[in-house]
Parts: sequence; structure tokens; C-alpha cells
Amino acid sequence: MADLTRTELHHLLELAAQLKAGLQQPQCPNKVLGLVFSKASTRTRVSFSVAMYQLGGQVLDLNAGVTQVGRGEPTADTARVLDRYLDVVAIRTFEQSEIEEFAHNASMPVINALTDLEHPCQSLADLLTVQADCGTLESLTMSYLGDGNNVAHSLMLGCALASVNIRVATPEGYAPNPDMVDKAIALSEGRSDIIITTDPKVAVQDSHALYTDVWASMGEESEAASRIPQFQPYQINESMLQLAHREAIVLHCLPAHRGEEITHAAMEGPQSRIWDQAENRLHAQKALLVSILGTA
Repeated sequence: MADLTRTELHHLLELAAQLKAGLQQPQCPNKVLGLVFSKASTRTRVSFSVAMYQLGGQVLDLNAGVTQVGRGEPTADTARVLDRYLDVVAIRTFEQSEIEEFAHNASMPVINALTDLEHPCQSLADLLTVQADCGTLESLTMSYLGDGNNVAHSLMLGCALASVNIRVATPEGYAPNPDMVDKAIALSEGRSDIIITTDPKVAVQDSHALYTDVWASMGEESEAASRIPQFQPYQINESMLQLAHREAIVLHCLPAHRGEEITHAAMEGPQSRIWDQAENRLHAQKALLVSILGTA
């Protein structure tokens, strides 16, 4: 997210809103998007594919099982070859260093479709969802409860750029990466408050949006059961919603473990915008592709 300027972020959100409303119909004919995914994916894979097809382009699914990556071809070599074929690539992997190495060895645009450090495309959809519901982002407050993971990192950075106050509440020992917190504070330029706390009730007080993610990310599944007692106070439920702003909305990047980080009632209730949020992955990423490929 920190690769965007404040102006670029607002441009992307405005373009995404126009694309969703059908006010613009840009085309990227003969452009090819490569998907290099080492992690499982539903929303990211499908939304990127549909976005590119709707723009008149094509998509190549280049997972490790169908390429030489699965047989140990170095990232640098793969990047230099794919750079000769593709117009843009979206990478979903574990280590941030892998996507950075790929980008270092390719001249085409490289999109972070998720790493262990960040999930910026999700953050674009999150901000688009809040903006659509509230009419603005200026001076709003979002609360993130749970694990200080990649989703939390990108959300902090996105909120900082958009002048949204962000409160992140995690159990002791699960706070966001301090470097990412410092980066968010710098990006905010004093326009938004960034609060890291272990008290979920403080985090959600009068908040306009309550957000959560699974308590154990991909690659941490073995820790899921042991984390439940520590994370239980951070569940989004009816009592948490009563502390928030009376018109607060509920967000979750999915997939969800109902009854753990969020109750069924909160997920399916009238304040939930989770399904709009999932749809907005398509519109936000379409805006990103249009901007990258130079047609808007």
C-alpha cells in the first residue's frame, strides 16, 4: 500500500466506484495477466480473472504445479522469462522477499496479491466498501480485532493514506509488525490516528467499521486451536457492536470461521457488508489493472 500516494489511492477508489456503477467501460484488449499463486485462493484468483476478462484481456494461471517453479526454477529466472511474455503479473506467496526479488528481475508491473507481510488488494476493497457505505472516508474510524497479520498491516497503511483513523486490537504478543506501524504513522502525516492496543472494547468504542480476519493465517493452521482462548475476547459479536457507532458496519476479508472470530449473527446481520466487500475485490482490482495498463 505504501507504494501508492494519497492522490493515487483516491483515484483508484473513485475509478473503482465508477466501474462498479457502469459509468466507465475501459478496455485492455490483447493484454495478458499472469497469476503466480503459491497459496490457495478463491476471491483473489476469481476476482482478478474476471476483472481481466471483463477488460477484454486474458489470464494465465501459472501455479507451481503447471510451471517449472514447482521443480525448483529460481524466482529470478522465472521473472526474467515471464517478463518477455506478460503485460502484468499478480503474485500470491509467503515471503515478501520473494515478490520483491521477482519485481527486481522484471520490468513489467508486479502486483502483490498477498504475502505474509501485506495484502494490499484487500485493503483497496475494504476502503471502497467503507466509502460506499459512509459516503466518505475523511475522519472515519475503523477497528480491526484479532491477529496483527498481513491484512492488518495493509489496512493500517491504507487508512493512513485515506485519512481514516485506525485502531488495531490484538492479544499480547500478536501486535502488528512495529515497522509497519511506524510506516503507517509516517504515511498519515498527522491526518489520522493510529492506535495499537490490547483492549478490544477501547478499539471499537464509537467506531464506524468493525473488521476481523481468521485468528490463524495460512501456514499457521497448527496454532489455530491453541489461539482460541487468547483471541476469544476479540470476537466481533453483538456486545462489540453495541459499543460501536450506532450505524457501524461489519467487515471480514473471508474465509470466516463462524463462531470464532465472528458470530453468525454479526456476519449475517443488517450491519454486515461482508458480501459487498467481497464483490468490491473485483471492482478495486479492475481499477488497479486499468491504471497499471495505462487505459485510465
